[in-house]
Amino acid sequence: MADEFDFHRRFQLLKDSEGAKNQLIEELLYKCDALSHNFQQLSLDREREVYYNRDIQKVKSELEADIRRMKASMDRNPFIVALIDGDGMVFKDDLLQNGEKGGKDAAALLWSAIHDYIERELPNLPSDCKIVGRVYANLRGLSETCFKAGIVDHPSKVEDFARGFTRSKHLFDFVDVGSGKDRADDKLAEVFKLHLHDCHCRQILFGCSHDNGYARLLEEYTTDVASASRICLLEGVPFERELDGLRSNFKSTKFPNFFRTTKITVQQTNNGVQPLSHNQYAPLNRTVSQPTPSQATSALANGSSLSAATPPSSWASAAMIPPAAMASPPATPKPVSAGPQGIPRNRKGQRIDPDIKHDRSDLKRVKAIKMCNVHHLRGDCPYGNACSHVHDYKPTAGELAILKMLARQCVCRSGTDCEDTKCIYGHRCYMGSACYRDSCRFPDEMHNIDTQIVRSIRI
Repeated sequence: MADEFDFHRRFQLLKDSEGAKNQLIEELLYKCDALSHNFQQLSLDREREVYYNRDIQKVKSELEADIRRMKASMDRNPFIVALIDGDGMVFKDDLLQNGEKGGKDAAALLWSAIHDYIERELPNLPSDCKIVGRVYANLRGLSETCFKAGIVDHPSKVEDFARGFTRSKHLFDFVDVGSGKDRADDKLAEVFKLHLHDCHCRQILFGCSHDNGYARLLEEYTTDVASASRICLLEGVPFERELDGLRSNFKSTKFPNFFRTTKITVQQTNNGVQPLSHNQYAPLNRTVSQPTPSQATSALANGSSLSAATPPSSWASAAMIPPAAMASPPATPKPVSAGPQGIPRNRKGQRIDPDIKHDRSDLKRVKAIKMCNVHHLRGDCPYGNACSHVHDYKPTAGELAILKMLARQCVCRSGTDCEDTKCIYGHRCYMGSACYRDSCRFPDEMHNIDTQIVRSIRI
């Protein structure tokens, strides 16, 4: 019985052993399946990584090549630019007086000074770094100011100077921005911003020490170290108060050898009109004896011009010289005899030129006729049939009114105190509130005049 029971026990042991073996085999098979699945996923992942790595390596190589090309392009044609507000940062008198030659000399001096600045302050700049010079100014206004201040003997000298400056070097320009408030400031500010963010521009020499308005432009870069390091303030006249407070944030330098260190002062007479220089009407002295100033005429209505080097054939031709060459007509003296027409004045006793209504098309038509102002408005042209302007035309009342308005565009030398009842010239600025004062030929006291007539004075 003992053996019989032993078989059952041994069979049970064997049966349990087989179950454990089968369970082990099942676990191994399950584990093998899981590992096989993971292997397949890893294989796919590896293939994807190889593909992406190969693609990234290709893109990386292309980007590195692009960076090298961009760096080479950024390093190409480096330059340093001098941006100068020529309305306030003016070259020295002797350079302006030499006309075109002075302009060429000024360009050479500026180029040399900037080159020395590069070697002294920016030694790491490439040796092929170019130097660019830009001067922005109201050329007509600057010419007249220099003439009135006695710096030059003729306004055309400043124009010749600008021409010589531009012709001297390929990258130097003297830019005429025209008349108008802040024209140079606005243009200079935009060019400044354009160059500041140009990778080829390594340094900006900014000539603006005379105008506090540039403080608004510069103060936004005081906390931008990278931009501030590329700005150097160029001092001519001493820095204005606000600019002086900002200069510690930027580099600064000065070129006193060829820039003025003081502002231009224009001497005024008691009535605010600059006297004529001795040679202002010199061409007239070579042709005819000077007639009485009351016989002078203006050809502004004709819109033509006359070179200062060409002797005018009449006072009508002389008056055709634009304001840059002729500040105003000769003084109008008191008339020999009283005329029938009264002189309208305001409460301050200033002479008033009443407004004349006109049509623009009629204005152009009357200008094209080229009538003689003196003949048709005063009736006493001293040149008669030899006058270069039209005498035989019969103008209508409307045309005479327009001719009178055109004649008033030339300043009367006697100003608002004029007592000539036959005077045809202007006693107040004809532009009114639309006038750009900085370039107007009329003096300050002939602007914003009260036009309310309170009395009419007869002489």
